[in-house]
Amino acid sequence: MSAVLVPCSADGALDWPAFEAHVARTAAAGLTPAVNMDTGYVQVLSDADRTRVLDLVAGTDFVAGAYVADAPGDRFDVRAYAKACAAIAERGGTPVVFPSHGLNALADGDWVDALAAIGADLDRFIGFELGPMFVPYGRIVSLEAYRGMVEIPTCIGAKHSSLERRLEWDRLAVRDAVRPEFLVLTGNDLAIDMVMYGSDYLLGLSTFAPDVFAARDAAWANGDPAFFELNDALQYLGRFAFRRPVPAYRHDAAMFLHLRGWASSPEVPAGVPRRPASDRDVLADILEGLVPA
Repeated sequence: MSAVLVPCSADGALDWPAFEAHVARTAAAGLTPAVNMDTGYVQVLSDADRTRVLDLVAGTDFVAGAYVADAPGDRFDVRAYAKACAAIAERGGTPVVFPSHGLNALADGDWVDALAAIGADLDRFIGFELGPMFVPYGRIVSLEAYRGMVEIPTCIGAKHSSLERRLEWDRLAVRDAVRPEFLVLTGNDLAIDMVMYGSDYLLGLSTFAPDVFAARDAAWANGDPAFFELNDALQYLGRFAFRRPVPAYRHDAAMFLHLRGWASSPEVPAGVPRRPASDRDVLADILEGLVPA
């Protein structure tokens, strides 16, 4: 699965035709588009824009962030989550329960109970551990709480974004012991070779080059040593783009799509952290190595 960036025009407005093209490009590469995620600026989009994103992908194979906007100190709002999940499910998608202040303030056992309550009226959903390096209300739960989530029947998998291999290896062991069909969806853009250890993925990095990720994945499936060279090149891109401050990776993604001719500008929405202009030269060099002219 690949979290899809929403390109912007030069004035910072969302470029809907470019977004639709990138969703189609992602699906054509064999990756499931993940929309309204951190990569897709879900926190800064208006309600209307989040709904428009869903309308544009309705009827296709997609997953989407079920986002609830709240503030520090707010209580967990199960009704708001149910509404967000229903909007995704009724369009044929699978909800990804995006973290919030209220949800992630809960004690571990209550956190599991909250996910179970959200999933009670759904046929499937995906959980989400998002580290605080991505959002201030991020949280990585205990392994015991993770096990509780794995045991929720309608939870088919969970994205794990701690950027730490050890924590993800622990989760793979729980998956193997408790529910082998459960999807451990790595969100570790600093270690995209987690697929070698049994993770699947839901990555932001893959929005830079879904075509190259698809080639890498095919090489791994076929036992082709080309996997390692492609993985190394993509990991170089990930290490560069996801350096601190991590949320600024989205500006690198916008610049990269612009360099590829997939976006009309390298702009990002207001409020999104930016990278220095010098990143463009580094990205151009990486692009030349990934996709020779």
